[in-house]
Amino acid sequence: MPRIERPFFPIIYVRGYAMTRDEILQTTSTPYMGFEAGSTKIRQAQDGRVLKFVFESPLVRLMKDYDYRDTYASGAENAGKLPPRSIVIHRYYDSADPAFGDGKAPSIPDAARALGQRIAELRDRVCGNVEADRKAFRVYLVAHSMGGLICRCLLQNPEVASAEVRAMVDKVFTYATPHNGIEMGGINVPSILSLNDMNNFNRGVMAKYLKVQKDKVNTLGDSGFPPSRLFSLVGTNSRDYAVAHGLSSLAVGQMSDGLVRIENAYVEGGPRAFVNRSHSGFFGIVNSEEGYQNLVRFLFGDICATGRLDIGALPFPPEIERARAQGKKIASSYYIETTVAPRGAYTYDLTSRTKAQESAVRREYSELFDAGGALARNARSPVLFSVFLDSAKILAGSEVAFSIEIAVSNAGYEIDGALFLKQHIPGEYLFRDTLVLFAKRDDAGGWKLRYVWADEHWATGPKNAAELARLGGKAIVGTEQEPSVFAVPLASSKGFQAELKIALAPWA
Repeated sequence: MPRIERPFFPIIYVRGYAMTRDEILQTTSTPYMGFEAGSTKIRQAQDGRVLKFVFESPLVRLMKDYDYRDTYASGAENAGKLPPRSIVIHRYYDSADPAFGDGKAPSIPDAARALGQRIAELRDRVCGNVEADRKAFRVYLVAHSMGGLICRCLLQNPEVASAEVRAMVDKVFTYATPHNGIEMGGINVPSILSLNDMNNFNRGVMAKYLKVQKDKVNTLGDSGFPPSRLFSLVGTNSRDYAVAHGLSSLAVGQMSDGLVRIENAYVEGGPRAFVNRSHSGFFGIVNSEEGYQNLVRFLFGDICATGRLDIGALPFPPEIERARAQGKKIASSYYIETTVAPRGAYTYDLTSRTKAQESAVRREYSELFDAGGALARNARSPVLFSVFLDSAKILAGSEVAFSIEIAVSNAGYEIDGALFLKQHIPGEYLFRDTLVLFAKRDDAGGWKLRYVWADEHWATGPKNAAELARLGGKAIVGTEQEPSVFAVPLASSKGFQAELKIALAPWA
């Protein structure tokens, strides 16, 4: 029997919310509860032909790519010894099916308590009495929607699981989880709406089972679990969420996945990525190549890369600058778009925040500069991405390579409170280019980083790449090991100036 060995720990999948009795029965009637759901999407090939692209499902791909196995045998869940590379489905809805239980849906604390018991039992079945294996045992939790809240309840609520059980959780990956609750029409789901347990997503109720303050439900509180080890995959496609004949998507509105608003779909301080996928369905976030590629790099990768944009100069068009010089009050805001993909990717991005997908970072001029145009001391420099990479997936050469599409544009100007339109040119950018980075470990255990601007040079030619000097300072976001930090200069002929701070850290 194989031994427990990082990074290939057992995976437990925790599905999301089933609202009606019919949905619960459909859920309990499937062995993998959605983790086996794949998709077939249409894309256009290089020669113009329209082809089908098949994503087999996270379950099948983990089996094919990493030799994981399910835990079913002879028509039942295997009750004997299990290999470390096992995929377990947490079937917490079984009790709500009259065929299997009392017909009552479990509360989130009850589902979390059962999850803790499953983790302890899984250790026994994987490790037996081998003390070294029991000590090394860890588990990955992978969850969709409300399933992520069940995982957080396990980690944050000491009443549902022991410290020993919580310490067995190594990483948590959440798809489209409402970490900060669900809003309909801009209003948080009310606590009195207990029908079908919808009040699970009310912040007051969440605060109780997550053991945090009501205004901090998207934090891990005093759990001690590192935010860096909980990944939030955020959906940005509200149009293709077809539940309730589209009424849910209409009520939640844009800047969402059709059910969870973008601003509510991540844990504070933790890594997150944005993909143009809906909450579920044929264009859903779980049954997507983008979701799978983020999942396996977070679980099995060895590099964490983060990027922050420090803007030094945001120029105004001449007429706006003249008005500012005359003492008129200028107000403006900007969209910052970023898309990150690893070398070899053709059908997916790891993260994408764009205006077209209603997910671009937005900053007011006043958040970055004072009225005189000087950089503010507390300027809100945006973190553009936090992605995980895997050196085992290097396809060419000896460096990990990934591209970053960056675009900065103005969202509109106001002069003394009046919108300035007569000189507005749609599609005019202050900066737009594609940066390609090549990362490699150095002899001292840090990193070497080279870059090339792909809109001007071929990224496949190493002679075009310039090497960056490593900077001192702290990580851009929380990491567990000391990162190597670099600064890539950004500038345009219009006067835009910035530095893209890149932090590379080992990941395990």
